[in-house]
Amino acid sequence: MSRNEEFKELRPLLFSIAHRILGSQAAADDAVHEAWLRYEAALTLPVPGKAFLSGEVTRISAGLLRSARVQRDTSAGPRPFEPLMSGAGQDPDQPVEPAQSLSAVAVLLLERLPPLERAVFVLREVFGCDLSQIASALGCSEAACDQLAATVSRAGDGGGRALRWPGLIVGAEHVARVLAAMTPALVRIGVTMQPQQVHHGPGAVFRDRHGTVLSALAFDFLDGQIQTIRWVSRPRAPRGPAAHAPGAI
Repeated sequence: MSRNEEFKELRPLLFSIAHRILGSQAAADDAVHEAWLRYEAALTLPVPGKAFLSGEVTRISAGLLRSARVQRDTSAGPRPFEPLMSGAGQDPDQPVEPAQSLSAVAVLLLERLPPLERAVFVLREVFGCDLSQIASALGCSEAACDQLAATVSRAGDGGGRALRWPGLIVGAEHVARVLAAMTPALVRIGVTMQPQQVHHGPGAVFRDRHGTVLSALAFDFLDGQIQTIRWVSRPRAPRGPAAHAPGAI
């Protein structure tokens, strides 16, 4: 298969990655085109081409987003996604996006949101909390919480295509940025993150201000760094004093 044929086959996937990061069809097209130019200019054929192109389009899109963030006033709040035109960049036969690209999208989505909206997003999309649980964690009414959730949806929804949180975050840099973005936002609303054994390995458990277990994550280490974090289904919190006692999940 020639480079041109492989690029045409992968283009819908590359556009999807770029659009999830940038939220703009025009910007996503620019990122995909730049990735093609780099692929075409490579002296030797990158193998596999899919890994090379998905990695390049992720890096290009992240760079474009950082440049745009510098130029705009971030105090205006989260930037809404530009809706996709019907069928644009979508191919049901395309394989799932690479884990590294999904991790990059997750990082950028978290960093796009203001702290309070970020906490709501984590509670809802990552921890799987319902509206009443989020309201209890925030210490506000369900009506106010619903308004915050709507703001988060507008910031993280591409034309009705919700940006699903991946089950794991891959890469030491992505892990560090996710934890740096997520943890202060949760601490601000009284959520604690406690080191604890999860699935017979290192991990952490999140509890709300009332001590109720919200979620847990497991760590995979490589060369002394957290290389992967894996989200564990929200564990059932025990009742009574045992709910506050440390132990393995």
